[in-house]
Amino acid sequence: MIIIEKSSHSNSIDFNDISFGKNYSDHMLYCQFNNGKWEYPILKKFGEITVSPISLVFHYGQAIFEGMKAYKDKDGNVFLFRPFENFNRINSSAQRLEMPLISKSIFIDGLKQLLYIDKNWIPNNYGQSIYIRPFLIASDGRLSANPSKKYIFMIICTPASNYYFTPLKVNIEQKYSRSADGGIGFTKAAGNYASSFFPTRIAQEEGYDQILWTDSSTHSLIEESGTMNVFFYIKDSLITAPANKKILNGITRKSIITLAKEKGIRVKECNLSVSELIYNIRKNLVKEVFGCGTAVVLNFFKKIGYKCENFYLPKISYEKRISFFLKKRLLDIQHNVVDDPFGWRFKL
Repeated sequence: MIIIEKSSHSNSIDFNDISFGKNYSDHMLYCQFNNGKWEYPILKKFGEITVSPISLVFHYGQAIFEGMKAYKDKDGNVFLFRPFENFNRINSSAQRLEMPLISKSIFIDGLKQLLYIDKNWIPNNYGQSIYIRPFLIASDGRLSANPSKKYIFMIICTPASNYYFTPLKVNIEQKYSRSADGGIGFTKAAGNYASSFFPTRIAQEEGYDQILWTDSSTHSLIEESGTMNVFFYIKDSLITAPANKKILNGITRKSIITLAKEKGIRVKECNLSVSELIYNIRKNLVKEVFGCGTAVVLNFFKKIGYKCENFYLPKISYEKRISFFLKKRLLDIQHNVVDDPFGWRFKL
């Protein structure tokens, strides 16, 4: 059962002028966990919530989230993209941070109802979507370094266009780390992102857009880039780091791997060392490097920095890039332009 408190006023948005994260749809899903169980979710007007200053989310960091999207086709039909992957992943994050699991009836049914009510907020232009942010926070008001007994689960939505608009310049990180063995790198925990802000700012001050993260032990193996999974097209193979407990098993990442194999591209999920990458760049064997994720979809790199030296990637017309094909193939499936042989689309 979902309690619906529909807003009496609807805001408007110009889909020709979308700034990511600036405007939010009229409603949000709100659900509390008390006394060992979830209460009925409430679909209500988007707005501020009240939490105690001693809520444990502020002090001990129990906070996780997901990122997903919904799309409209030319006929106005609405589709989610692989939503059960997000459902499974948020519960994997919750389990690792000792938070309560969320039921399908709350996550999936609540999301369906939210998108139904705020359907007018979903753009129908190709490449645009509505970005969906489910999140779970600890709300118990007691200063004790233990798991909370109360939680709040919410879903909010914002119209989205392209996240990055230009090729990226990245620097290979040699000091700071995103995650470590035995840590929470595979989760979408808020703290994973907060800890990246400072080294990212340093990289930006040095003229880069983002970081290529390396392993915490030796800084010799490439893991991710910024908030994205990263792929390297070297010789005739597409290489990406294996999804493990240090690396987020991105849903876009998994989709790109499937689409590349469909096209007959050899995909290697294996460790790529910094020295191997630099060697192959010097030998002109690196054809493309690109990052992918829900928000960005897919964006290619044009420059990689390492120890004060810059390496420029080949200039290839956009339409001839493997990354262009993969992005278009993915968007075509998401927007219901082509058949979906993988069963990824979830029609509302």
